[in-house]
Amino acid sequence: MEINLISDTVTKPTREMLSFMMEAEVGDDVFMADPTVIKLQEKLAKMFGMQDALFFPSGTMANQTAIKLHTKPADQLICDKWAHVYNYEGGGAAFNSGVSCSLIDGSRGMFRAEQVKYAVHDPENIHIPETTLVAVENTTNKGGGACWDYNELIKIKNVCNEYNMAYHLDGARLFNAMVEKNETPKDYGKLFDTISICLSKGLGAPVGSVLLGSKEHIKKALRIRKLFGGAMRQCGYLAAAGIYALDHHIMRLKEDHLRAKKIGEILSGLSYVSNIEKIETNILIFNLDKSVSENEFIEFLNKHSIYLISMGEGKLRLVTHLDFTDKMLDKLEQVLKKFKV
Repeated sequence: MEINLISDTVTKPTREMLSFMMEAEVGDDVFMADPTVIKLQEKLAKMFGMQDALFFPSGTMANQTAIKLHTKPADQLICDKWAHVYNYEGGGAAFNSGVSCSLIDGSRGMFRAEQVKYAVHDPENIHIPETTLVAVENTTNKGGGACWDYNELIKIKNVCNEYNMAYHLDGARLFNAMVEKNETPKDYGKLFDTISICLSKGLGAPVGSVLLGSKEHIKKALRIRKLFGGAMRQCGYLAAAGIYALDHHIMRLKEDHLRAKKIGEILSGLSYVSNIEKIETNILIFNLDKSVSENEFIEFLNKHSIYLISMGEGKLRLVTHLDFTDKMLDKLEQVLKKFKV
C-alpha cells in the first residue's frame, strides 16, 4: 500500500468523476465554444457572486495573469514573505509582469492591515516603485494550511481602497478555509478584485484553476492567458472534472482536516518529534528532534512506501487528501511508531 502525502495534488479522479468527464459535451474553447467550460465558469462566478470567470490549466498561470492585469512594469506588489506567488511561481512576477515584491514579515504566511499600510510606497516619490497590488493566500501553504481571519482581510481591503490598490486572493486551498471556518464563497467574492481557485488540490480534479473577477478583468485576462499559452481547445473534459468536484468534494474536505489532526495527535506522542505547528486544515508541518537525521527518517518512511517532503529549515510537511484513507492512517501510525532514533 503506497501512502503519498507529498501534496493534495497527487490525487487521481474517482471512478464517478472519470465517468462524468467522459460524458462531457465539448467544443473549441479558444473560440469560447466549449459548453462545459462555459458552465464551469458561470457556476463559479455565480457561487462567488462575481461577474465573470476564466478557466486556466494551472493555478500559477491564473495568479500570474492576475498580477499582470493589476500592474504595469516597474510597479510593486505587497505579499507575505512565504507567499506562493513569490516563492513557488518561478519568479513569474518579475519575468511576466516586470514587478517587484514588497515582502511582509507576517505570521504563518499571514499579515496585518497596519503592515500593509506601512509597506505602501508614496506614489509621488519617483525614486521608488509604485505599489499597486496586494496579494494574499488562503490557506497558506508554507504556513501549514493556516486560515486567515476574515476581519483582518476586511481591514486590508480598506487599506487597498485608501491607497487605490488592487486586491488579489490566491485561493488555491480556499475551500479548505471556508469549510473549516464556516465561511461562504460570497464572503470572499465581495471582498477581492480577483480570486484564483484551484480545482486540482483538495477538490480532487486532475487539472485546472479558475480566475474570478469583473467582466473587464476577465476580458483582459483572456488576452493574457493567450499570451501565456494557456488557451486550450476541447478542455471541457477537464472542466467537467471541476464541476463534479464542486458538486461532490467540498464538504468532504472536513475528513482531510480530521485526519491531519489525528496524525498530529500521533506525532505528539513520539519522542523524536520536537515541534508540530498548529493544524487547521489538511497541511501538517512538524520538526524532528535535532538528534534525528531528517534523511534517515524520510528514507525509513520511503522503505514503507510512505512519502512526504522536506520544506527546508528542518521542516517536514505532509498533506492529507481524498486518496488518503483511514486504513492508510492506521498504517502510517504503525510505521511512525516503529522508527527508532
